[in-house]
Amino acid sequence: MNKRDWDDLLQADRDTIWHPYASATDPPAVFPVVAARGVRLQLADGRQLIDGMASWWCAIHGYNHPALNRAVHEQLERMAHVMFGGLTHPPATKLARILTRLTPPGLDRVFFSDSGSVAVEVALKMALQYWRATGRAGKQQFIALRQGYHGDTFGAMAVCDPVTGMHHLFGATLAQHYFAPAPGCRFGEPCPDRDMVAITELLSEHHAKIAAVIVEPVVQGAGGMRFYSADYLVKLRALCDAFDVLLIFDEIATGFGRTGKLFALEHAGVEPDILCLGKALTGGYMTLAATLCSRQVAAGICAGEGGAFMHGPTFMGNPLACATAIASIELLLSQPWQRSVQRLQDELSAGLAPARDLPNVREVRTLGAIGVIELTHPVDLQAVQPMFVERGVWVRPFGSLVYVMPPYIMGSEDVGALTAAMVEVVASL
Repeated sequence: MNKRDWDDLLQADRDTIWHPYASATDPPAVFPVVAARGVRLQLADGRQLIDGMASWWCAIHGYNHPALNRAVHEQLERMAHVMFGGLTHPPATKLARILTRLTPPGLDRVFFSDSGSVAVEVALKMALQYWRATGRAGKQQFIALRQGYHGDTFGAMAVCDPVTGMHHLFGATLAQHYFAPAPGCRFGEPCPDRDMVAITELLSEHHAKIAAVIVEPVVQGAGGMRFYSADYLVKLRALCDAFDVLLIFDEIATGFGRTGKLFALEHAGVEPDILCLGKALTGGYMTLAATLCSRQVAAGICAGEGGAFMHGPTFMGNPLACATAIASIELLLSQPWQRSVQRLQDELSAGLAPARDLPNVREVRTLGAIGVIELTHPVDLQAVQPMFVERGVWVRPFGSLVYVMPPYIMGSEDVGALTAAMVEVVASL
C-alpha cells in the first residue's frame, strides 16, 4: 500500500468508523492492518508486529492457518448460512456433540449464539426462565463477583462490577443484582473459609430471590486479570447446592486451553449448571458462542410456560462458523497444546520477571498463556500504544494492566521479544 492509499484509508476511518471504547469526535490513532499470518500482523506501511493479544484472546492458532482456511472454503461451497428455526445441518450437530463430549457430563444441551455477551444473556435468561417454569418466579436476581466482567450487552453489563467496571455510566438503567467480594485466595492455594463469608451471607439472606451465581472460573478477565484459587469454586458449588441456586460459569475468555486446562473449571473439578463459551471457539476466524446447560435446566424450562426457551438469534448455528469451530477444536486436540501452553507460561514468567523490580509495578503474574504486569497507576493508552508498535509488538493495555494472551503457536524468540518490549515500555513510564 502506497503512502496515498494509506492516508486515504486513515482518513476514511476517521470520517466514518467508531472504534470500541473510543471517541467518535476525537478518534484515537489506529494502525491499518493489511494481512496477518502466524503470530504477525502486517501493517499497511510494511511493518510487522508480533501479536501478543491473539485478537482479544481468540486467535489461539495464529492467523491464516491452512486447516481453518480449508474448513471455511469447504463449507462455503456447501452453504454459508441457513436459518436454525425448524432446520438443522451437519456442522451444528457435530459441533454440539464435540462440546458436550469435552465439557462436564451433565452439560448435554447446547444453545448457539453470535458472541460472548449474547452467550451470557442466554445463560441469564435460562436461569430466569427455569425458575419461572418450576414455580419460583420470585428468583429474579443474580450474584456476581466484584472485579468481574461478562460482556457489554445490558444483561451482561448488569452482572459486571458496578464500580470498577466499564459500565458504571449505565448503572441507573441496569437491573440491580448482588455482588460478593472478589476472592482473595490466590491460584494454587487453598481458599480459607473467610473468603466465603460474604457470599455465604448473601445467599443465606437472599437465596429466595437469587436465580444463579455467575463467575469467571479461576481467571477474572477484563475486570482485572486476577487469578484466584480453584478451591473457591469447589466451595461455591456446595453453597449453590445448599441454597438451591444455579451456578453459571463464564468461560468465554478461559475456554479452549488458555489456563493450561481445556476449560478452567477443570482446575477445580466442578460442574456448573450453565456454561458460556466463545472467543477461541472458532480460533478467531468468526464470531460464534455457545451456552451449555444441564438436562435439569433444559427440562425445567421446556416443561413450563411456552414449552420452549425464548431466544433465537438470526445467525444462530451459522454453518460457516460451526465448521470452523470444529476444525479449530480438532486442530487444538491433535497437538500437544498443554506443552505449548506450559512453555508459554514458563517463558512469560521468565521474560516478565525483571518488571517486578520496577517502582511503578504492583505485581507480575502469569497463568497458562496469560502474562500480566499490574502497575500502580493507569496507563495513557494513546501514549503507550505507539511505544509498543515502535518495538514491533502489538500489546493493548487497559487501566493499570499491561498484559498479553498470545497465540499458542508463538515461538520462544517471539515470546522473548514480546516480554522484553513490555518490560522496556513499563520501565519508561
